[in-house]
Amino acid sequence: MQRGRPVNSKVRQNMVEILHYLKKGYGYEIYKIYCAVFPKVTLRLMYYHLKKGAALEEFRIDKVAREKGHYSWGPEAEKIYYELGKNAQPLGSKRIKNFLAKLK
Repeated sequence: MQRGRPVNSKVRQNMVEILHYLKKGYGYEIYKIYCAVFPKVTLRLMYYHLKKGAALEEFRIDKVAREKGHYSWGPEAEKIYYELGKNAQPLGSKRIKNFLAKLK
């Protein structure tokens, strides 16, 4: 029996589905959509799966942008934008498609 977390994850697969329809998105944006559609998870878990998915080439870092604003930690935030990588296998979730259609 293998130790540690399994390679496949429902959370990461749901994130692949979200990015399939979004095309590009940053961590907190994906988190907000995820929590609206699926049972709530922690933001820390989402960032873990973004990092793990990038290592497995399910996600690819598109760009890293520094955006100015009024944040509690200072005047700027670093946003890492992700898109689907070559190993991503989106299934075409109607649940996410319908939710994102309502937002637009």
